[in-house]
Amino acid sequence: MSKNVLIVEDDEMIAKVLFKQLDASGYKPVNAYDAESGLKLARDKKPDLMILDIGLPGMDGVTLCKIIKNHPDTAGIKIIMLTGDRLVGDMEDSFSSGAETYLNKPYDFATLLRHIEKLIG
Repeated sequence: MSKNVLIVEDDEMIAKVLFKQLDASGYKPVNAYDAESGLKLARDKKPDLMILDIGLPGMDGVTLCKIIKNHPDTAGIKIIMLTGDRLVGDMEDSFSSGAETYLNKPYDFATLLRHIEKLIG
């Protein structure tokens, strides 16, 4: 059975490329382009894993991660945080919010895929 992956990324090109790569790797991806849509999809679909951009418009990815991890219905979702900003504290904030993995953009898809496989098979 394919695992469900929710991509929450506001850069449409990155989201589409990631969607295609995950689909070709046997996963069932779904895209959301902002935190509010991502939260709704996480609650409705309860994906196995979320790939979550930190720098989202409105609510940031770290805040969304905390909400996901602090709710009993979604706490089991594995989260990989992505960022292109590399701001001081982003990594610590990501892990303290409950994320399992943190990667910088640009990322190597093979590396991302290894993290996904480690987290959800």
